[in-house]
Amino acid sequence: MSFPYLSTIIFLPVIGAIVIALLPWANPRRIKLTAAAFTAVSFVLSLALFVMFDRSLTSPQFVEQASWIPAINVQYFLGLDGLSLPLLLLTTLLGFIAVFVSWKIDIRAKEYFAWLLVLETGILGVFCSLDLVLFFIFWEVEIIPMYLLISIWGTGRKEYSAMKFVLYTLTGSAMMLAGILLLYFQAGTFNMVTLAGLGLDSILSSLMATAIFFLIFIGYAVKLPVFPFHTWLPDAHTDAPTAVSLILAGVLIKMGGYGMLRVCVSIFPETAQHYAPLLIALAVIGILYGAAVTLRQTDLKRLIAYSSISHMGFVLLGIFALSQVSMAGATLQMVSHGLVTGLLFAMVGLVYEKTHERSIPKLGGLARQMPIIAVVFSVAGLAALGLPSTSGFAAEFLIFLGSFNSTMVPGIQVYTIVGILGVVLGAGYILWMLKRVFYGAPKEQYDGVPDADRREKIYTFALVAVIMFIGIYPRILTDIIKLGIQPILGGFYG
Repeated sequence: MSFPYLSTIIFLPVIGAIVIALLPWANPRRIKLTAAAFTAVSFVLSLALFVMFDRSLTSPQFVEQASWIPAINVQYFLGLDGLSLPLLLLTTLLGFIAVFVSWKIDIRAKEYFAWLLVLETGILGVFCSLDLVLFFIFWEVEIIPMYLLISIWGTGRKEYSAMKFVLYTLTGSAMMLAGILLLYFQAGTFNMVTLAGLGLDSILSSLMATAIFFLIFIGYAVKLPVFPFHTWLPDAHTDAPTAVSLILAGVLIKMGGYGMLRVCVSIFPETAQHYAPLLIALAVIGILYGAAVTLRQTDLKRLIAYSSISHMGFVLLGIFALSQVSMAGATLQMVSHGLVTGLLFAMVGLVYEKTHERSIPKLGGLARQMPIIAVVFSVAGLAALGLPSTSGFAAEFLIFLGSFNSTMVPGIQVYTIVGILGVVLGAGYILWMLKRVFYGAPKEQYDGVPDADRREKIYTFALVAVIMFIGIYPRILTDIIKLGIQPILGGFYG
């Protein structure tokens, strides 16, 4: 029997959470080192899988499969392919960095780091599950830690924001569960690989296929989030602790885009193609609406939160353009956005920690006091607006190229051109924010504020290096991603 890499990677963080909870002492430093150790091992193992991954196979690898609930044919079924491997690696990387971003949290540190690690396990499970029941259980696991992390360690209207997140998520999850059960009643299996090969579009009535597709899609649309299901995101981001915002923007909302590719498009390709014009219209609305509202924000965290709505519109556009290039671009955008926005939230946290201020009009000229933070923040901002040589450019270029050339959706060229306006607006709000916060006239009240310390430099420089490396050599990921896209394309081209 081969070593259970995926189970080890998934459950190491929750084992770390149990160890932290049972520690007889409450020394915050030891708690943090314990959390760092468990997340580091998960990250190293995911790197090992990235190296060992066979780049000639489109089928799931590192498979772990066992009967779990035989009465209803539920399996403990884990596996990695070209879609899930990059997101697994992203999750373990950001989970490890989130511990260091949280290093100065000493209030109820044992509880905080335990819940942070449980959150990581839930997200990792989603990206590795190939059984819909197992997938749904991991999907729900993240709700409780997210609620507690925001409502206890957040700021502002933290209880309101946490409850809003829960209500939106549970509503979407209830609809997704209804869709999963309907799918099981029709197909008799929860196996996602089997379901993708059944050709259910031609077996089921169009009404049934449409009902299942949209019940499941809405659960993912809430998480991504798709306009108009987006309103929970700015509140959750604004009031969450910095590390939780990093995880939320970096990987948690990517569960929505991943689910659309893994379930909606893979299992119901014809239904996806039929409704693609509607969903692409929602994508373009999200791109422009998110960018326009971002231009009006005066709070740094809220600005980045609304920019995420716009960038997730690019993901939705790439997915439902239904071409290999656009779907590969959408997957790369999920990884890129996770890195870039994770870094942006980390930098906002550093600015707030050192100046005790997030209001853009009250900040100014900080490049003189904190040059390292200013440079890293600027690089992250330029990556967010899609500057060439950054991961943001590579992802957006593939999305727009693949969408414009797609033959699957009539009139998609018009949608693509309109969507490109979001990039122009993105350049506007990013450059406006950087100028006012760092490069305006210096303000005396910030004289003497410290720059990034050694620990902060290490994790921020590491993220910058990854962002630039992917931007310069995107094939490191796209060669893997296309292996995950090819089976999906088989539903359209046979």
